[in-house]
This record gives sequence, C-alpha cells and structure tokens, in this order.
Amino acid sequence: MNMMENLKTKNIITAIVLSIVLSSCKAPLATVIKDEVKENIPQNFNQEEQADANTNTGMTPWRQFFTDPNLVVLIETALKNNQELLITLQQIEIAKSGVLAKKGRLTPTVSAGVGAGVKKSGRYTSEGAGDATTEIEPGREMPDPLGNFEGGLTANWEIDIWKKLRTEKESAIAHYLSTVEGKNFVLSNLIEEVADNYYELLALDNQLDIIQQYIKLQQKALEISKIQKEAAAATELAVKKFEAELSKSKATEYTIRQDITEKENQINALLGRYPQPIVRTKENFMSTIPQTVYTGIPSQLLGNRPDIKQAELELKSSKLDVEAARKEFYPTLDISATLGLEAFKPSYLVKMPESIAYNLGGELAGPLINKSAIKANFQAADARQIQALYEYDKTILNAYLDVANLMSKIKNIDQYYQLKSQETKSLEESIDIANQLFRNSRADYLEVLLNQRDALDAKMELVEAKQKQLSTVVDIYKSLGGGWK
Repeated sequence: MNMMENLKTKNIITAIVLSIVLSSCKAPLATVIKDEVKENIPQNFNQEEQADANTNTGMTPWRQFFTDPNLVVLIETALKNNQELLITLQQIEIAKSGVLAKKGRLTPTVSAGVGAGVKKSGRYTSEGAGDATTEIEPGREMPDPLGNFEGGLTANWEIDIWKKLRTEKESAIAHYLSTVEGKNFVLSNLIEEVADNYYELLALDNQLDIIQQYIKLQQKALEISKIQKEAAAATELAVKKFEAELSKSKATEYTIRQDITEKENQINALLGRYPQPIVRTKENFMSTIPQTVYTGIPSQLLGNRPDIKQAELELKSSKLDVEAARKEFYPTLDISATLGLEAFKPSYLVKMPESIAYNLGGELAGPLINKSAIKANFQAADARQIQALYEYDKTILNAYLDVANLMSKIKNIDQYYQLKSQETKSLEESIDIANQLFRNSRADYLEVLLNQRDALDAKMELVEAKQKQLSTVVDIYKSLGGGWK
C-alpha cells in the first residue's frame, strides 16, 4: 500500500512539474514588420546621373579632405577637448559596463562568509528533548544553549537552458556597439561644425575688409561733395547724404566686429577652451576652389554613416530584448550549493570530516498564474523594437534626402556664385564711372550712392556665396558618412 501511495505521490509531482513547464512555454510571438524603406532605397541620388560605387568622397579621411593647416589644427584640438565628445565617451563606458554585467550573469555567483549564533530550544519540544538525550561524546551531553559557528562558500547559478541570458548579453553588446557608432556620429558632426564656423569666420573677415574699403570710398566721396559745395557744384543735401552713408558704414563695421568675436568664441566653445584668437589666413578665402564631391551609390550610406549604423544596432538590440522578454515565459532552473565548516564550538571546526557541511539543490520554476507583469514587459519590448525600426527607416530616409538636397545645392550655389561674380565686376566698374561723372558734375550724388550701395551689397553677397560653397561641400562630406574615419 505504501508503494502505491509513493507512486501516486510521484505521479502528482510529475504532473505539477509538467503543467508548470507546458504552461510556461506558451509565449507570444514578436511583431514582424517589413522594412520597405531599406529594401526600396533608390539606385542613384539623381535619376539623371549614373552613380559610381568606386568613387565616394565620404570614404576620404578627414585629414586628406581638409587641406587648410589652420583648420586641421582646430579640428585636432576639438577632437581632444570637446565636452560633448567626452560625454559620449562616458556613455560608451557605461554601455561597456552593461555588457560585463550581462556576461557576469552567465557564471555562478560565489560568495564567502562566516557566522556565529546561539540557540536554546525548549525542553519540552521535539528538538529540545532530542538534544537532551543526545551525547556528543560518550559521557558528554549536548551543550545548552547550543552555539553555532560556521564558515564557507555559497554558490548560486541560473542555468541558461533557454539561452535567455546569452540573448540579454548579445543585446547589451549591440547597444554598446551602437554607442561607439554614436561617438563616430558626434565626431562627424563636430568636424562639420568646426569647419563650417571656420569658413563663416573667414567670410566675416573678408566682409570686414570690404566695409573698411567702402568706408574709405565714402570718406573720399564726402570730401569731394564738400569741395563741390564750396564751388557751388553741389548742395548741403549731398554732403549730409554722404555723411549719413559714412556713419551707417561705420556702424556696420562694428556689427561685423562683434559677429567675428562671437564666431571666434563659438569655435573656442567647440574646442573646449576659453576665448582666444583663432589662427587663420583670410587672404586666400575668395580664391579657394571647393573640392569636387563624388556621392557613390545610396546603399553605401548604410555602411558609411554612423547614425544609420547606430540606428541599425539599436534595432538589433531591441529585437534581442524582445526575444529575451519572450523567454521570461519559460521556466528557470536555479542551482544553489554550499560548502563549509560548521560546529557548535570553534575548536571543533578543525575536526575533519565531522565539521564539514554542504548543501546542493536545484529548482525548476516558471510562471503559472498572474503573468501580467511578464506580458507587460514583453509588450513594451515589442513596441520598442517597432519604434526602433521606424527610427532606423527615418534615419535612412533623412540621410538620402540630405545628400540629394546638398548635391542640388552645390550645383545651384556654383551658378549663383558665378552670376554674383559678374554682378560684382560690373558694379565695381560702374563705381569708377559714377565717381568720375560726379567729379565732373555730370552725375548727382544719388547715382553715386546707389552705385556704391549696390556694389557693397554685391560684394557682401559674393563673400556669403563663397562661404556657402565651401560649407555645402563640408555638409555633403558629412552626409556621405565622412569625418569620423
């Protein structure tokens, strides 16, 4: 009869374990969405031109792309001192620690400890009665109260039977790699910012030279108008107009000087240092020829642009998080073990093997009832991986549009620059003609002023066009994935 009862008990236990395992293994599936943006990326940036995969400016190292030695020094300083970059490097260290933490969960946790205590059981209890009738040695009763001294090692280990822990580690690795790509993207943006601000500073330098030349021109015109007034060839109105124009030009000069100071400090901020002069050479700015840019093919953006690679790795990490969250529905197997020495008296701890104590146990447990927390965690992970996919697609689309827009801008700004050059040349010639006519009293002061203003505006706009030419090339270099290599 006892045999039948034991067999029945074993069958009940087996059935309970099987029910736990089977109920735990019913896990929902992750949402699968087709990545149409990546699959349908165009073959070319411009349908009118055929791209060449072998020529891609984005693959050029930044030290070869930038030839101005002063700019190279500024970029090198920024790469060492920029605070945003230093913050990003710490994010990488944080992610690296996350990988080590997930990796540590794959191995047993072992701890060492010692302990001491005392216990007195009631005489009329099973434990107290047993101790009272027990002799440790012949003729030596069990001590009362009973001390306990112990020391040893304890190990706990979750067996990764479903590879859940390995999946979590792979997710942490993907996130770590995404932070590395994030750092590369910060590098690329930083180099672009330094270069763009450097060219804007050179443009301001040239505009300051132009306004100073214009001031000298206005001073001469004012002197001529005063002479003509004395000779009754001009009126007081002409003198006042030239004086007003001169004051306006001097005010513009101080505005440009302030812009130069702010731009220098903006560059210094990128370089992570206090305000100081920016070393530069402004003389060759207008004669600088922008580099020719080769875009390669759009699919190369997937491997060249750090922000796309970062989004791709975050997508991979989020998918692994969904897989790990799904495996939370499965039962876990935990093993615990203890090995050490234990005795009621410290002097007995050295008696072997009597003082040796150990314990070994295993537990298979899984969620059976009330899985709402696990389901919520899975649903959140599933939503995050869908969100990561949309972020990835958005990054690809924006990258393609960046390059397409900038390539169009390069063509248009080149044409704009050529026309502005012609306009500036014609107005420069007209100034000399107007001044000569004014000296000979064959043109009034309004014609001189209008010509001078038009020439000034054209020169200023020509400098801005040159700056946009150079900055656009830098921007497309970054958009193609250049700057971080």
